[in-house]
Amino acid sequence: MARAYLDWNATAPLRPEARDAMIAAMDVVGNPSSVHAEGRAAKAIVERARGQVAEALGADASQLVFVASATEAAALVRGLVRPQIDFRDEPRKFIVSAVEHDAVYAHKGDAPEIRVDGSGICDLASSAAAETDLFACTQGDHVFAMQAANSETGVLQDVLENIGILRSFGGGQSFLLCDATQIFGKMPWSFAWSEADLAMASAHKVGGPKGVGVLALRSGVDVVAQIAGGGQEMGRRSGTENVIGIAGFGAAVEAAARDLADGVWERVAQLRNILEISLDAAEKDIIFVGKDAARLPNTSCFAVPGWKGETQVMQMDLAGFAVSAGSACSSGKVKPSRVLRAMGYDEVTAASAIRVSLGPTTTEDEVLRFADAWIAAYRRHKARAA
Repeated sequence: MARAYLDWNATAPLRPEARDAMIAAMDVVGNPSSVHAEGRAAKAIVERARGQVAEALGADASQLVFVASATEAAALVRGLVRPQIDFRDEPRKFIVSAVEHDAVYAHKGDAPEIRVDGSGICDLASSAAAETDLFACTQGDHVFAMQAANSETGVLQDVLENIGILRSFGGGQSFLLCDATQIFGKMPWSFAWSEADLAMASAHKVGGPKGVGVLALRSGVDVVAQIAGGGQEMGRRSGTENVIGIAGFGAAVEAAARDLADGVWERVAQLRNILEISLDAAEKDIIFVGKDAARLPNTSCFAVPGWKGETQVMQMDLAGFAVSAGSACSSGKVKPSRVLRAMGYDEVTAASAIRVSLGPTTTEDEVLRFADAWIAAYRRHKARAA
């Protein structure tokens, strides 16, 4: 039986369009910083891709900085500057939600978190506790970070609604960094109407190659390079551009935009619903995390307390299915989900969750086979535990 890949939030399979663009770019010999014909040809590939990514993101091409990953994009924000304000000499505070990806959460320091409710949603409008926390720590210049969608649960945040509330707290100059890594390419989203000052995304989440990301900057917002060197990327990120990877990124986002326009992700949402209905009908003690909230169309996070997520992942792997326990960006570490703990789940439940994430090439047969395999494995687990 063929294996089924059900871990699209970790990374999407490379799209054929991206592969073709990368192969073509391999034949271009020039360095994009060189002024001769070969260099200009390489530069043209980078700038064409910049335009493709900018169009898909809803940004101007001049606002984009190509980096090696969304993780690097988040780190680059540490060099944030704006007219009359320069954070290089005085570290800014990073104020993040409790459910942010580790790439962003790692910069939190000792600042308090933006709390979430039981569905994983930041509810600033009605949270007096959050108001107290934020007023206490926003008396200087600071960066708010809020994801558009959570990688583990798929739960969406209303960034546009929350941004005005966030900016009303405290004094000083505030900036909003939106992590668009998971929503980009799966649902309609635009940097232009998000009102964020900065946004980050990653190529391999939309079917591009691993090792390429992007940081988008609002007009008037800029960053100082964290890597000194030749001043590439308009002086924001030194180092010769990854021409091959960037070419794949551009082709991937163009193909992803077509999928979105064609309603492909609506079909994916139907498959996710079929999966959850099948599991729920067989085993009533399953907890579907964030099910009552708006979610990404492809993501299902569920748990049965006491059956460790890492055990489930290994058993499903042996059965021919690739799924995850939490985020896949923590060097293979499996531990109780910080995201679920922030949502109020106890440690046992947080350690018992797995994530199934589907994509455009996922089939109903794969979903139903996974449901059958998971149910059979769970029933064996219950029998052993009895």
